[in-house]
Amino acid sequence: MKNSILLLSFILFLFFGCGNSQNNKTVNNQTVGKESITQAQSELIFNHSKVFPNNTQLAFAFIENGNVMYYGAEKRNDSIFTIQNHQNAFEIGSITKVFTSTLLADFVLENKVQLDNPINPYYNFEFNEGQEVTFKTLANHTSGLARMPSNLVFDISNQDPFSSYDVDELEYYLANEMELSFDEDGAYEYSNVGAGLLGHTLSKIGNKPLLQLFQENIFSRYHMSNSTIGSDKVSTFLVQGQSSEGRPVKNWNLASLSGAGDIISTAEDLSKFVIAQFQEDNKTLALTRTVTHTMSDTSSIGLGWHMRKGSSGENWIWHNGGTGGYTSCLVMNTENQNGVIVLSNVSALGDPMIHIDQLCFGLMETL
Repeated sequence: MKNSILLLSFILFLFFGCGNSQNNKTVNNQTVGKESITQAQSELIFNHSKVFPNNTQLAFAFIENGNVMYYGAEKRNDSIFTIQNHQNAFEIGSITKVFTSTLLADFVLENKVQLDNPINPYYNFEFNEGQEVTFKTLANHTSGLARMPSNLVFDISNQDPFSSYDVDELEYYLANEMELSFDEDGAYEYSNVGAGLLGHTLSKIGNKPLLQLFQENIFSRYHMSNSTIGSDKVSTFLVQGQSSEGRPVKNWNLASLSGAGDIISTAEDLSKFVIAQFQEDNKTLALTRTVTHTMSDTSSIGLGWHMRKGSSGENWIWHNGGTGGYTSCLVMNTENQNGVIVLSNVSALGDPMIHIDQLCFGLMETL
């Protein structure tokens, strides 16, 4: 099988490579050259993408010294081709958490809430056993909440596993089943229910649907015209999500946990959001990148954003995301104004998804 794939790739290389200019080369039909990606970047993309099923799309944004270049790749007929897809829409999964925390930062700077204040007063019932949860601990995953609420049965055979988890389910959990588990220092424990609860609470405070708050406070401000919540609201081409075997799957609807992973966006829109991070006078975005909890000498978290050290010691700010039909990763360095965005229709419910993170960080090393 491997030999037949290589033979097919070689034949396709001979056929499609003929149209490239003298200054360009190809790696398995990916264009590389002065106005495109480098040979090393192309080889990284090919080496990680060859495990993906056919009809996989990857949309890239390379941001170097504050300048952005887009690149796209698609696997078909067991070969990787260059395409233009930076305006195509993908579910971005948990990168949504960064936007929910950005909304929180706006509310803080507008004196609507304080980071260390509990969210409890915004609910007309007592949380289970009187436990209190603050805005900051929801945004930096130190609330003690588990990854998923105990009354949500996550069934991977259900192509839309969160869709029935409505506000009644969430509030029942808060009042009857919520258990906080952490030590005195507030240990880090990644929590989808925590981020979803944060988004739901901000929606209550703003007295508007979460999507409307995103549109007014973030998408409009940074000209992200193709970003939204809900596949029915996408205004550009929506790439079909796939299972790990390459079968079409439904788009996810996180219902009351929308703030944890419901945004659909494009590489172009996300690049605008990243470039905005380089503006020193943007107090809202700066607040999201302020360290609020340290996990180790090389790892910490702000509000939504995770931080880690690159191989050369530089500070990388990042988040990834995954749903049943998509996997994404975003990493940036605000000091040298570099960044990489990778969006894909690679399912997060399978082994191949780890390649998206590895590819994103590998490409960041090339900048």
